Amino acid sequence: MKHRKRALFLINTKARRGGEPVEPILARLRAGGLDVVVEPFDALPELARDVVRLREAADLVVVCGGDGTVSSAAVAVMESGLPMGIMPMGTANDLARTLGIPMDLLQAADVIASGHSRKVDLGTVNGHAFFNVASIGLSTELAQSLDPQTKKRWGRLGYAVAAGRVLTNARPFKAKIAEKGQTIKVSTYQIAVGNGRHYGGGNVVEATAEIDDGTLDLYSLELSNVWKLALMMRSFRAGRHGAWNEVRTARCIEFDVETEKPMPVNTDGEIVTATPAHFKVHPGAVSIFAPVQSAHDDLSASLGRAHMLGAHAHADEARGNAAQ
Repeated sequence: MKHRKRALFLINTKARRGGEPVEPILARLRAGGLDVVVEPFDALPELARDVVRLREAADLVVVCGGDGTVSSAAVAVMESGLPMGIMPMGTANDLARTLGIPMDLLQAADVIASGHSRKVDLGTVNGHAFFNVASIGLSTELAQSLDPQTKKRWGRLGYAVAAGRVLTNARPFKAKIAEKGQTIKVSTYQIAVGNGRHYGGGNVVEATAEIDDGTLDLYSLELSNVWKLALMMRSFRAGRHGAWNEVRTARCIEFDVETEKPMPVNTDGEIVTATPAHFKVHPGAVSIFAPVQSAHDDLSASLGRAHMLGAHAHADEARGNAAQ
């Protein structure tokens, strides 16, 4: 008799879609050959503790919630070695978008039951995980101005209203960015470091970025007028913002950012730490259930891995030069 795999089903009842009935989802997973144990949680710190406490009794972990919820579980899942399934119940669901996981929850359950997984990179900042992007500046102020009830009730419209308020009051800040042994000083409205491909409800981190390319992509918004952002929005959607003179970009495996006074850092929509901030990529750190890649995706992944090898070689060369 075939062994039925045991799934630890972690559900955030406070997520935007967390109130949806889960019984049809559980039935779909069970029909797909999984034995499911449901573990509800209310606060994100509970999530990692639940994974650590229950990992010996599970063959896989299913995390229900938005991007911040999934990232909160990431380090514990990485350390457990268990593959992870995602039920996209948040507002933006950018990681699901990056991996091609359907927004329909029953279809997302089918992806998990099918058992095909993909190894993806994990970014960390001061030890806190992010799959999509970590940032300092405008988006952090946006996250702080959005209360959970507004997010749950208004979704993306709530983001838009809050963004208008944040831009009206925005001021640049001074920072030092260090990579590959070199430090630059900038006056910027935002520094963002991307690990995956999508963030902010569908913006692209960088046109060639992939979640398994072994690198991080940084951009710094060095504008003279913050309202020029409105002209750049199409570029951000396509990941071509680096073409603007006011946007500094860099690709690396580690970055350090210092600011004149400590500033909060937002990872996938949650404020988790503050500057000084050390950013690092962990290649292939977590296996996530995802649809089988197309030939086009395989080509993109191959190009991404070529970028990764080049970046690691560059880093080794820089370390060698620094040691001399």
